[in-house]
Amino acid sequence: MAGEKFAVEAMAQRSNDEIDALPPPPSNYVYKLDLRLIPLLGCTYTILFLDRANIANARIEGLEKGLNMPSNGFNTCLWIFFIPFVIVGIPANLIMGLPRVKPNIFMGSTMFILGIVSMCQGLTHTYGGLLACRFLMGFFEAIMPAIAALLLSEYYTRKEQPIRFAMFFTFGVLGPLISGLLAYGIRRMNGIQGKEGWRWIFIIEGLGTVAISILVLLFVPEYPEKTKILSGADKEHLLEKLRRDKGDQKLSFKGVNWLAIFTDWKIWLPALMFFCCDMTAASIASFTPTILTELGWKSERAQVMSIPIWVVGFIFELGAGILSSRTGWRFPFILFGIILATIGWSIQIVYSESKGLAAGVRYFSLFAMSAGTFLQMAMTTSWMTNNLRGRASIAIGVAIILGFGNCANFVASNVFVKNQAPFYPTGFRTGLGITVAGGAFCLIHAALLWMHNKKLDRKRAEVGGEDDQYEYYYQY
Repeated sequence: MAGEKFAVEAMAQRSNDEIDALPPPPSNYVYKLDLRLIPLLGCTYTILFLDRANIANARIEGLEKGLNMPSNGFNTCLWIFFIPFVIVGIPANLIMGLPRVKPNIFMGSTMFILGIVSMCQGLTHTYGGLLACRFLMGFFEAIMPAIAALLLSEYYTRKEQPIRFAMFFTFGVLGPLISGLLAYGIRRMNGIQGKEGWRWIFIIEGLGTVAISILVLLFVPEYPEKTKILSGADKEHLLEKLRRDKGDQKLSFKGVNWLAIFTDWKIWLPALMFFCCDMTAASIASFTPTILTELGWKSERAQVMSIPIWVVGFIFELGAGILSSRTGWRFPFILFGIILATIGWSIQIVYSESKGLAAGVRYFSLFAMSAGTFLQMAMTTSWMTNNLRGRASIAIGVAIILGFGNCANFVASNVFVKNQAPFYPTGFRTGLGITVAGGAFCLIHAALLWMHNKKLDRKRAEVGGEDDQYEYYYQY
């Protein structure tokens, strides 16, 4: 009985050797899955960061003045957007587990409504109207990344997931990058149809969301068991490969031990790590254009100079995902990302205290922060899903890590006080402290996984290493 209980806790995952023993698939269908899944699902994360960044771009084009916003109005617009993230993600993923719910319909209709509300940001003429739009956007937007991450985790083995999650999260990096490019061009539309340039930023980017929602409705597939993008031998090979890696995945949530899932440290420690790294992501997404203008660059140049920061984040995130898939490691890459982000925050603190550090050095720190934080976000999510078993556990896990993790935006939007510009001592010290805390959570998580595997080694030794139920280890 003790052995059975421990085996369940240890997640009955199949070894890579057993997967490798499968006959080769009739075709290289994994690339077909990549082309069908990652661009569309990734766009749901692009929208999230696009909406984080476009309000920052709109700010330097005159948003606050155009709506007569109070001194703390911009910060309020940021944090009110993330209130629904705390409560919406888990119910959305539970709904997704119902047999009759189709991912494309659920996600596509949600994204369509989101695009309409996003456009309304550029049409409202009051500060209260903008707040209402931001809250509604948060409600609909909280649904999409959690569902996308759940669906992505269903199609790939643990070994395949890191690079796929890296590609998924790099679409998040594309959000601010695209927003900066669009803002640079759209600002020239100032005065067209009697609307200011900042309004066109919201309207055009909202139209883009509506267009993507149609593609989601048409092309996002169902779960692997019901998928129509593969057929015959390819589908059988995929399902058998997933079964050997994860065991039997059930659409039904009947008989699930919800208390065990909601109290699982393998979910909450990665969620805390994600929260800590998202503090950096939220800060640079929301305040980079403002900081760049405070470095002396005019709004047009500031929009362009924000783009290389996101490009570096894109490169580090994707590169780490490739290396992680090849090495099987997650922990060292996350720790490296934490070190990079710590360096970035430290430079900002030195700047805020000396008030004389060269602007170029401060600009460099934004690159370190971008590289470190986006590397962590993809790797932490992959690390968590690799060590969870069962669709219910993964559904709750990805909802918590993306829902609770994004609560860092509440902190980021309130510690960068406008009257402390351009040095923001409170914001920079808070960012550094939370990043260091993320490092501590990472070390604790790795230590618990190591202790579990050592305990499993001892149990295997007791039975001579022959019992199949003792073969399953957590991944670092």
